[in-house]
This record gives sequence, structure tokens and C-alpha cells, in this order.
Amino acid sequence: MTVQDPPASRIRVLIADDQELVRYGLRLVLEAEDDIVVVGDAHDGASAIEAALASTPDVVLMDVRMPGTDGISATRELGARLPRTRVLVLTTYDLDESAFGALRAGAAGFLLKNTRPAELVAAIRTVATGEAVVAPRITAKLIEVALPHLVPADQRARRSALSVLTARERDVFLQVARGLTNAEIAKALHLSESTVKAHFGRILVKLDLPSRVQAVILAYELGIVSAGG
Repeated sequence: MTVQDPPASRIRVLIADDQELVRYGLRLVLEAEDDIVVVGDAHDGASAIEAALASTPDVVLMDVRMPGTDGISATRELGARLPRTRVLVLTTYDLDESAFGALRAGAAGFLLKNTRPAELVAAIRTVATGEAVVAPRITAKLIEVALPHLVPADQRARRSALSVLTARERDVFLQVARGLTNAEIAKALHLSESTVKAHFGRILVKLDLPSRVQAVILAYELGIVSAGG
């Protein structure tokens, strides 16, 4: 595990992967960017947590499968202890159940390990702003794969969860759950994108959710949307 102090104006990234060559390659890609600095690296989940607590990175690139404390457990603990740190999980397989597990644990999104460098850098910049990097429709596909593992909420829980939202916030929440982007929601509801973003920000606060991904998951659990619908 290594940690260093970066300039405050740059996106601080921590890399967690059990393969040294992967960590080295990711570091080379990221350090070529003027607005990104790698503040440390870790070889497993436990050391990733330790390094993150020491460096408070903006983004953690987290491998899902690592010895000892895996990426899912580490993501869950970081969400509890460093809520402002965004976790971007890395996985080898598309629609892998472990990737869903990391999203369920609070990750902001996931990328395949064969993602092109430019896409990786763009994803880090997006996550650092508080947005999810998993396209909503990809998130929906992930959830459909994992539907058997979701625990349906009862009708009382459904009403209680949504009662804190205004009518317009419920409209926005439903469109998010259906997989629409902010631009598509704005068009459908005749709103500006900035208004949609503001509504969704309030939805996350009211429902105590860390990201768009968890909002979609909650919609499935509440039965608001279902696979294919």
C-alpha cells in the first residue's frame, strides 16, 4: 500500500487491485492526465480501506475479486466511513453478479477491465462530479440478471418510501427507474435538464441513497418497475 499527498485541485484517485501489473498500468494511464493524481494503491480490500482513510480520495478504482477482504466488502465499508469518496468497480466480465453486488454495496458504477484508457479517464471525471458512470439501461440489465437476489418490499414499505417525495419528484424517480437519462427525462416531463438534476438530487437525499444506481435498485425492490417493464 502506498499513499501520497496530491495538489488539492486535482481528482484524487486510489487504485485497488491484487495484480501489481494492473495497478502499474492504471497508474501510468491516470498520471498522464493533468487533472488526475494517483494518491495511492492497494493490493486487497483491507489495505484499500486503510489507504482511503489515510488519503481521502475522490475516487477509488476497486477490483471486485481480491484475496481477503474483497472489493464488495471494501466498497460497503468505504460507503459507511467515507461517504464522499466514490467507488468505481472494475470487473473482468460484463453483467457479472459480483459487479451487481458492488453496486448494491454502494459503488457509483462499474467498468470492464478492458475499457479503453480514454473511457476510463472519462468515467473517473464523471464519478468525481457525483454522477454514475453506468448507463441507466446497463444498470437495468444488471438488475434483471440479479432479480432473484432482490428482496421485494411490502406495500407498506413502498408507500412509506415514496411518501417523502413530492409529486414531481415521484415522476422523476419513475423515469430514472425506467432507465431514462436526465436529457430524456427532461424531454418527457417538459423540464430543463438542470431542473431534473435538481429534483433527482433531492430524491437521493430524501431516500438516503448514494447514487442513481441505488435509486434504480430501490425501484425494483419496491416493485415500481419490473424486468422488461
